[in-house]
Amino acid sequence: MSIKINLEDCIGCGVCAELSPENFKLDEAKGTSTVISQDVTPSAKEAADSCPVSAITVTE
Repeated sequence: MSIKINLEDCIGCGVCAELSPENFKLDEAKGTSTVISQDVTPSAKEAADSCPVSAITVTE
């Protein structure tokens, strides 16, 4: 199981951190999100589905 963010595509909108704060954190200095937990939760999947640029990949 893994959660990955394509940092080339990430626009730092923060939707993932809003929907799944246990998995994602917005790094305001870099302007991108980062994965803080690899636990694949329903909210992590929702965050991946909600990413406006499809930068998040969740695999089980």
